[in-house]
Amino acid sequence: MNIPENLLYSSDHEWVRIESGTAVIGITDYAQDALGDVVFVDLPDIGGVVSSGQSITEVESTKSVSDIYAPIPGTIIEVNHDLVESPELLNEDPYGDGWICTIQLSDESMPDLLSPEQYGELIAS
Repeated sequence: MNIPENLLYSSDHEWVRIESGTAVIGITDYAQDALGDVVFVDLPDIGGVVSSGQSITEVESTKSVSDIYAPIPGTIIEVNHDLVESPELLNEDPYGDGWICTIQLSDESMPDLLSPEQYGELIAS
């Protein structure tokens, strides 16, 4: 499994990239592999205020429908509209073009997020 070193991870298999007070959110390589072929992404609403652990959207694959959770609290300020026409980007490039949304952080602390090493241990068990 690909686990980039420059990201933080949730135990629900989302990744977080912090960029100047905002966080780009997506699902991990492990998550997209477990989902199978993604066929639909219900994008979250811009302006929505979310708390850590709250479901922000659903992803439908050939296997199931799965919730995607906010790994951090804040306000959704951008969504990846490319996923509407090309939901397979979650499978093809989960850490790049397959990002889901950007959240304006409401709190700079991220105690529940895992380092790449900790996430690797989680998925190995």
